[in-house]
Amino acid sequence: MPIFMDRHDVSEMVTAEKVAELHQQDLKIQHHYGCRGFTYWFDDKRKTAFCLIEAPDMAAIQRMHDAAHGQVPHSIIEVEASIVESFLGRIEDPEKAQNTALNIINDPAFRIIMVIALKQLPLVKNDPAQYKPALKKYNDGITSLLSRYDGGIVKQTENYFLVSFKSVSNAVHAAFDIRLLFNDFKKEVKNKDVRLSIGVNAGVPVTEKSSIFEDTIKLAERMCKVIKGDIVVSSEIRELYDNENSNPINDGERICCLTQVDEKFLTQLMDYTENSWNDTNLKVDDFSKPVGYSKSQLYRKMMSLTGKSLNTFIHEYRLNEALILLNKKVGNISEIAFETGFSSPSYFSKCFQKKYGQFPSYFLVR
Repeated sequence: MPIFMDRHDVSEMVTAEKVAELHQQDLKIQHHYGCRGFTYWFDDKRKTAFCLIEAPDMAAIQRMHDAAHGQVPHSIIEVEASIVESFLGRIEDPEKAQNTALNIINDPAFRIIMVIALKQLPLVKNDPAQYKPALKKYNDGITSLLSRYDGGIVKQTENYFLVSFKSVSNAVHAAFDIRLLFNDFKKEVKNKDVRLSIGVNAGVPVTEKSSIFEDTIKLAERMCKVIKGDIVVSSEIRELYDNENSNPINDGERICCLTQVDEKFLTQLMDYTENSWNDTNLKVDDFSKPVGYSKSQLYRKMMSLTGKSLNTFIHEYRLNEALILLNKKVGNISEIAFETGFSSPSYFSKCFQKKYGQFPSYFLVR
């Protein structure tokens, strides 16, 4: 049977004890609706509660809550137990709350989400035999470091980590230490084209989107992909960190602290880009209305946040998407050129060779 997580936004008067009482009322009648409650999280500061429930469908959960106490959830998403555990650390009641009469759990589901991305040109210019062991050493170092800072690894590939933290201070300090590891790695492989990008954001597991922490992860990934700087943190991360620490985060050359205005701009920019980047007729002027900026304002904002003009940003976005398609071998060069918004295969090949040092055909035959 599928597992779901629901979200309840409660009033300021609701306490952890009250939520525990409501949970017990669910458990008393859950069998009538084919449901089984695993556990719940309650955030007294943000007044949100999240229930983890096995059920035949979302409607059964709504009917159970309605019959038990009338507190129907504001939203429900389907989840995987292993992913929930990776993000939140448990899928059952915490040990300190077990075997108690009311089973009060005052444990927020709010998490700090970190994305760590290693960017490089596709052709490693040093000896691959040297690069691979160094990359493994670097990734092993990140894994060990995250463990020391209580960071839970949700997903890991060769060039990507998705990590969950309870503590904002731990997350930021881990980011600084990961940058030191990267500097050692870069010196070892002698590759100037390798780049580190860390995005740190915060949020709750269930919003209006269909996946767990979807909004939070998407913004963190976009921060990595678009914003200049080794470490990029959201406005909420900066506020939370500054409240916990006597020394605030300093916005500088190697770290970028976004404002809420920046985040809104980034979201609007990427929403529009992801829907229109492969349109051959796409122009800079087309972005003004979706992001709410004049052409001159848009140029200044792009240079401030990305270090690139919008034309350069679109151009590089298309080349990156083309590289993905070439590596997947989903079409020939002409098909990929037109699919990624280039006006001709010859122009596409010229641009691709200039950026990546090889013509597109190299990636189709290797």
